[in-house]
Amino acid sequence: MKILITGVSKGLGRALADFYMTEGHTVIGCGRDPEKILDLRFGCAEAHRFDIVDVSQANKVDVWYETVSATHGASDLIINNAALINTPSPLWKVPSDAFKKLIDVNVTGVFNVIRAFVPEMVERGTGVIVNISSGWGRSTSPEVAPYCASKYAIEGLTQAMAQELPDPMAAVPLSPGVIATDMLATAFGEAANAHPSPAEWAKIAGPFILQLGRKDNGQSVSIPGA
Repeated sequence: MKILITGVSKGLGRALADFYMTEGHTVIGCGRDPEKILDLRFGCAEAHRFDIVDVSQANKVDVWYETVSATHGASDLIINNAALINTPSPLWKVPSDAFKKLIDVNVTGVFNVIRAFVPEMVERGTGVIVNISSGWGRSTSPEVAPYCASKYAIEGLTQAMAQELPDPMAAVPLSPGVIATDMLATAFGEAANAHPSPAEWAKIAGPFILQLGRKDNGQSVSIPGA
């Protein structure tokens, strides 16, 4: 299976990339950290592909699509994982540039990838698009309002898109659960370390994501037990 993952530099994206490569799938990924992307590129088999791409920039995503399509064709599974979280703060104290940057990555970035890569999947008539949501896309907490807003947007965007896709394609908003990532540490501090690591999470999440399909189209899904 050809699996495209955004935000593979670290956290959940890196854990999923490592898991799927170990399981024999072809992984195409992107991230913004040049050093970590180059480490992935030179540390994996030639069948895989990793590129330095900022998903918030539509022109760069378009170029990425053109080159990926030429080398790998249409993906079977897209996992829109790239995201930022704001430094905890009351909403009225969040700097406008920080709010814009978060929305640009968490929402516009997902749209940019969908707009570039999904038409080829629709033309082929198969494929699953998983947009990573959050428990904070279905509930709220104080001081993370920008992040909540972005993940509520992902829920709505994905559910609406699901109504547009032809059978047997599917779009699924997926809440990954609570995992000890750098993003969680931003919100929870040292308490984040009490939760499973990304690698531990990927052992459950990786197979679970692969079984998502038309039956889950437009459904708000969560990783079991996470």
